[in-house]
Amino acid sequence: MRAVVQRVSRAMVEVEEKVVSSINRGILVFLGVGEEDALEDAEYLADKIINLRIFEDEKGKMNLSVLDVGGEVLVVSQFTLYGDVRKGKRPSFTMAAPQDKAIYLYEEFVRFCREKTENVKTGQFQAHMIVKLENDGPVTILLDSKKTF
Repeated sequence: MRAVVQRVSRAMVEVEEKVVSSINRGILVFLGVGEEDALEDAEYLADKIINLRIFEDEKGKMNLSVLDVGGEVLVVSQFTLYGDVRKGKRPSFTMAAPQDKAIYLYEEFVRFCREKTENVKTGQFQAHMIVKLENDGPVTILLDSKKTF
């Protein structure tokens, strides 16, 4: 499972020109599910992200999590995180999970996040979404449950 985590001042998701979710201060998580991922990957990544210390403390040091600052979480599915362009210029998505598995693990990831904080919102799985955000910092972190980076 892969994630791009961005610390944001605000973020929102639109589907068909309607806002389906929005948050203020917190984190925006773009989440991709791989074909080899399992429930343990979702649980590991949810715990890692919710406790990721990317917010500044009173000394200006990144030392606080989204929980510590009372921030919100917006989770957006993004299978393109498994796009492989090592050969050619057109991405191959053979490493992405099939739809049924992807939605199940995406929803389990969200559930694990909600066990830690009620401030979790989502995009719309398998929809064409417009995501608008204000990256605060900017702070962007890449995570992989298999620890490949």
